[in-house]
Amino acid sequence: MSAATAVRRISPQRRVRRIALHLSILVVLVIVLYPGAWLLLASFRSSEDILGGSGLGGTFTLDSYLKAFQGVGGVAFPVYLMNSTILAVGSVIGIVISSSLSAYAFARIEFRGRQVWFALMIGTLLLPFHVLIIPQYIMFQRVGLVDTYVPLLLGKFLATEAFFVFLMVQFIRNIPRELDEAAVIDGAGHFRIYRSVILPLLRPAIITSSIFAFIWSWNDFLGPLLYLNSPDLYPLPLALRLFVDRTSVSDYGAMMAMSVLALLPVILFFVVFQRYIVDGVATQGLKG
Repeated sequence: MSAATAVRRISPQRRVRRIALHLSILVVLVIVLYPGAWLLLASFRSSEDILGGSGLGGTFTLDSYLKAFQGVGGVAFPVYLMNSTILAVGSVIGIVISSSLSAYAFARIEFRGRQVWFALMIGTLLLPFHVLIIPQYIMFQRVGLVDTYVPLLLGKFLATEAFFVFLMVQFIRNIPRELDEAAVIDGAGHFRIYRSVILPLLRPAIITSSIFAFIWSWNDFLGPLLYLNSPDLYPLPLALRLFVDRTSVSDYGAMMAMSVLALLPVILFFVVFQRYIVDGVATQGLKG
């Protein structure tokens, strides 16, 4: 049966349902993409056009991008970009190393109280972050680490991100233990098993964790707002706040332009590694 014949045999009711479905999907797509499209168009307009209620019209200009590259608060845009990169890359490295090591210990090493410690770690997911803000800030302030990147990165190297540990534990548990036993016969210890057997098979979970860690750290606003006081240490989310001045004129055009520039690395990072998200979340490891 040809394709043309198949199309002719579709009932009118089914054709109407298909059209309605596609129109509904198109409407949802427009609603989802509209904020991003508005942000992109607003970045080419002046603050007067943005606040003047001229819709998507107005005069298009590159002045906002020139102002964004010049920076704000006496600091140029590349400095803010480098600060965000340091925090994001440091978070990825810390989470991958500490979470994979902790996950290997929970999944493969038998020690007293393992189930209790694992349950306590999972319980931290239910603890609101706001409950920990004040005691953590007081602790770092007393040791003189406020206005540094240490409070923002230290926890990443100490496996405090229970979500990533849990993700890797579930992945490792589905890796056949026969591989570990074969490595033990060859004289391998725990560290060699972790390095030579587990890590290569853990690649989808590691890449998935890296993607989420990078995006969450890049977009983090509250953490840097609490611990950083010097503008030359600000990441991009804090730099955007500097464009809004309640005592004088706010430069919304430059803020929109810097927002677009801040989104580009995240979008590129996601586009390059998006296929690994499905692999890391959906893959259950190897089946023996």
